[in-house]
Amino acid sequence: MRRPFQGVRNIIRFNWPFYALSLSIVFALLIFICFTEDAVFVVAAKVLLPLVAVPILVSLMVSLYVYDLSRFYNFDWLDSRGTEGPGRIVNINAGFDETSEILERKFPACELIVLDFYDSKRHTEPSIARARRAYPPFAETRTVSTHRLPLTDGSIDKVFAIMSAHEIRDHDERIAFFEELERIITRDGKIVVVEHLRDGANLLAYNIGAFHFLTRAVWQETFDAAKLKIEKEKKLTLFVTAFFLKRDGTQP
Repeated sequence: MRRPFQGVRNIIRFNWPFYALSLSIVFALLIFICFTEDAVFVVAAKVLLPLVAVPILVSLMVSLYVYDLSRFYNFDWLDSRGTEGPGRIVNINAGFDETSEILERKFPACELIVLDFYDSKRHTEPSIARARRAYPPFAETRTVSTHRLPLTDGSIDKVFAIMSAHEIRDHDERIAFFEELERIITRDGKIVVVEHLRDGANLLAYNIGAFHFLTRAVWQETFDAAKLKIEKEKKLTLFVTAFFLKRDGTQP
C-alpha cells in the first residue's frame, strides 16, 4: 500500500536541490519586499515572487493529484483479461520501481520478470540516482541494456513500461529499445506504455519541466519505427496517457 502523499513527497525528495533553490529565492524576495525602501525594487520583487512561486505550487498540486489523489496506482485502468492464467509479463523501469509489487498482485498467476535499463553513463538524470539510493530494487530485478534484452523471441505475453521509457533521451536508442520489446512479445502480445506527454496540459502544469517529456508525435514516430501499432490510447488523467501497443502485423 502506498503511504499518504508518497508521490509528491518523493518528487520533492528526489529533486530537492531545485526546490531548495526555489524556496531560497522566494524567501529572498519576501525579505527584499519587507525591508527594502526603494519602491522600484519592491515592485520588481512583487512581480518576480508569483512568477517563481506559482509555477512550483501548481506543479506540486498537479503531482499530488496524479500520484496521490487519482486512482492511477490502483491500476483499475488496466484490463487484466488474457493474463488470468499462467503467462509471462515483464515490467521495465529506469532505476526506480514503484509498480512491480502492484503488478505482482494484479497478475498472481503470471511469472513477473523485472528489468532495469538504468545506465548512469547514458541516463544522467540526478533524481534517478537519488531514487535508487532511497528505494531498493524489486527482488530479482535484472539489469539490462536498452539495445538487447535477455529474453527469447516471442516469449512474453505483456510488457509494461510505466513512466520509464522517456528516460531514454537518445532517439535511436529509444527506437532500438522498442524494437527489442516488439521482438520479445508473442504474436498476440501487448505492450503498455504510460507517460506524461509534452502537451498543453503538462506545459501548464510543469512549465519548463514538461520539456523532459516527449511529444505524442515523437512517441508515434518511435512506435512506427519499431513496427508497433497503437491498439488503444487512454487518458488516465488529464496529464497521463497510456498507449496499448501490439505488433503492426507486418512481421512474420
